[in-house]
Amino acid sequence: MSGGWNTMDIIQRANLRVTVESDAGVFTYLLDNLGVKDVQFEELITMDPDALAQLHPVYGVIFLFKYPTDTPYTSAEKPHEGTFDHEAAERLFFASQTIQNACGTQALLSVLMNKQNDDNTTSTSSTPTQPSDEASHIDIGEKLREFRDFTMALPPEFRGEALSNSELIRDVHNSFAKSSPFADETQRDPGAGSEDVYHFVAYTPVGGTLYEMDGLQPAPISHGPCSQEEFPARVMDVLQRRVARYDAAEIRFNLLAMVRDLRIRARELGDYELLEREERKRRDWRFENALRRHNFVGFAGEVLKGVVAMKLKEGGEDAYGQWVGDATARMTRRLENKKKAGGGGGDDVEMEG
Repeated sequence: MSGGWNTMDIIQRANLRVTVESDAGVFTYLLDNLGVKDVQFEELITMDPDALAQLHPVYGVIFLFKYPTDTPYTSAEKPHEGTFDHEAAERLFFASQTIQNACGTQALLSVLMNKQNDDNTTSTSSTPTQPSDEASHIDIGEKLREFRDFTMALPPEFRGEALSNSELIRDVHNSFAKSSPFADETQRDPGAGSEDVYHFVAYTPVGGTLYEMDGLQPAPISHGPCSQEEFPARVMDVLQRRVARYDAAEIRFNLLAMVRDLRIRARELGDYELLEREERKRRDWRFENALRRHNFVGFAGEVLKGVVAMKLKEGGEDAYGQWVGDATARMTRRLENKKKAGGGGGDDVEMEG
């Protein structure tokens, strides 16, 4: 196998450092590069079911949350809510997570791979373009279809291993994975407790049931009967109860909806204003993704050298020393204030898992 996953150290599965940014543009381009057709992600800034329903058809949602490291996340016998459906683990595409920082990509695949096969839907219509079937079928592309067909004969733990060895999935994930040349190896100790960790899970309606797909669990979690029309209200109800289990000050959550390409709807409705907004959004995503994938270390180094030279020229060694001291003091105060505020809940959260 040539190349490997862009992972920190695979110490244990609970060491969930998210390395792909929690951003609709990043996830949409993951889809595009995997060969998926006419699907995109939209970020939701509210848990209002109507906001999700307006994006119809909705294939599923991906939820990013702070992974509890001080208390048990769940037990092997029973999750906090819902029930383990071990039979569904064989019938649906469900893979155990074996790569510690690929939970975002795995959550994406947990929705995609369960929207491809008619056997996993309740619809008996042979016409995939009917409204009742819109959210039950995705063109996942030839390569993902072959991967799914091959792995469905395997148990979940072997599907996870097959996923980790897929060159297509690995290369696409790595192309968008964040890496830091300044990573501190001492902060990678899962017992150190110095950093918050986050995890992605997927929710999707399959065969008339709302399932939670989490590769760290032994099986899909059933949250009861759920039609496609009921999905926005049912999933938001589940998520609201989940968020309520956290401290009231915890606001670091992220919710992405997998929906049909909104440009298709705009063309169907003749809404050229919407079409232009969506095209502009795609252009912005392309620019932002190019920045994310670029290594700015050399540029930053040259800028820093230029600033240092300017300070030395202006005031000599003493002025330079004063400048460094002032900057260090400001950074110390910022870190202290961030710690007092509970870890900087107002900052953007990066997807790692």
